[in-house]
Amino acid sequence: MKASQLIVLKQAVLAALLFTTTGIFAQSGNKRPNIVFIMADDLGYGDLGAYGQTKIETKHIDSLARAGMKFDNFYAGTSVCAPSRSALMTGQHTGHTHVRGNKEIEPEGQEPLADSVQTIAMLLQKAGYTTGAFGKWGLGMVHTTGAPDQKGFDEFYGYNCQRQSHRYYPTHLWHNKQRIELDGNGLMAQGQYAPALIQEKTLAFIDAHKDKPFFLFVPTVLPHAELAGPEDEYYKQYAHKFDEKPYRGNDYGPRATVPGYASVEKPHAMYASMVSRMDAYVGQIVERLRQNNLLDNTIIIFTSDNGAHKEGGADPGFFNSSGGLRGTKRDLYEGGIKTPFIAYWPGKITGGKTSSYLGAFWDIMPTMVELAKADKPRYTDGISFVPTLLGKNKKQKQHNYLYWEFHEDGGRQAVRKGDWKLILQKVRSGSPTTELYNLKQDPKEQHNIAEGNPGKVKELGRLIEQAHVESSIFPLTSKVHKP
Repeated sequence: MKASQLIVLKQAVLAALLFTTTGIFAQSGNKRPNIVFIMADDLGYGDLGAYGQTKIETKHIDSLARAGMKFDNFYAGTSVCAPSRSALMTGQHTGHTHVRGNKEIEPEGQEPLADSVQTIAMLLQKAGYTTGAFGKWGLGMVHTTGAPDQKGFDEFYGYNCQRQSHRYYPTHLWHNKQRIELDGNGLMAQGQYAPALIQEKTLAFIDAHKDKPFFLFVPTVLPHAELAGPEDEYYKQYAHKFDEKPYRGNDYGPRATVPGYASVEKPHAMYASMVSRMDAYVGQIVERLRQNNLLDNTIIIFTSDNGAHKEGGADPGFFNSSGGLRGTKRDLYEGGIKTPFIAYWPGKITGGKTSSYLGAFWDIMPTMVELAKADKPRYTDGISFVPTLLGKNKKQKQHNYLYWEFHEDGGRQAVRKGDWKLILQKVRSGSPTTELYNLKQDPKEQHNIAEGNPGKVKELGRLIEQAHVESSIFPLTSKVHKP
């Protein structure tokens, strides 16, 4: 064989190997699913039709529940915004996660995640995923260690500061490091509706990144107070449906303040329309995935950051927003921390299933990392529930217990182990009240049986002591109460 022929042959072999190898990698890459994680803001456990809601239409999310898996025993990070999101992002419960309360920074932003904190987005980004977040962040202002671009997101659009998100017609939003002024708003008028602007960017992200795996995080502000929105088709379907009592608040105009809530003539209709609007946005995301031929290789998860709220004229009692459970946002009762949780993945998750897996937000990191074939986190309190998603329940590991903290109203702690749940109230007082419930016998937490079960109180109290590591930034108690 001549030298020239040998060179050509070698080139052909190398080209074939390169093509084969590239094909293998491409095929392997295609097997890694896109991840779409949609998180509502202050949506109650009972606010969806799939979880028993009868007054509000949520047909798109209900469809995901029918075609996917609905969880009836899944919990948020805690009962209020920032720490719940911190638990989600870091894979750590509130006894360990960096942000454990709503700590405001002036003039804008909240206590940032530290530079040393690892997030799920960072792990997925390192694994080759394109990452985007669209909605509300609340874990670190632009140019801090907790800013979205410092915590693994290639693109962010929305409210960086959760205080700003009290207004649906804000003065500005953020696109990465750029402040986007919203003409026609300025706290003087209701010009540009922020959720609609954020939704446009969300859909554009799908179009722009359809050719490689992506992690799309959608922490929508809906249906968080204030109660506000255009009087369009979503509002009109409820405008004359309910008995109403107007709510008088802090209106747009010369006296408007950032954290206020505007007046609303028909609060029931407006709240219902906001939930239905959010549902429609979920439907648009699903449809955009379908249009881009991505739906079969995408896992979609829908949940809420904590229980239903009562601010700005909201009426969770009227809608049974807690689904018959006790408590709302800021409570560590079930209504404050139990969340709707739906997972949809065509061809992988068997439709029409309801899972009783006992899980919480800190499980998301190990689960998504496993699905993405990414590096394992340095540390997590979570357990991957991939076996549950794939119907391999016998292989599913289980939590020994779940733990929560709440740092307002004197401090609260709670732990659940099996059917038993212990809640400590007024922790900072040094003499907290103790509440014990058996959730199997008393799912609505109506009967405190602590006095008759001192052994169980002591057992769960030791778990609380074990779970809580004191934070200098968010101190809860220098000495954990031992029941």
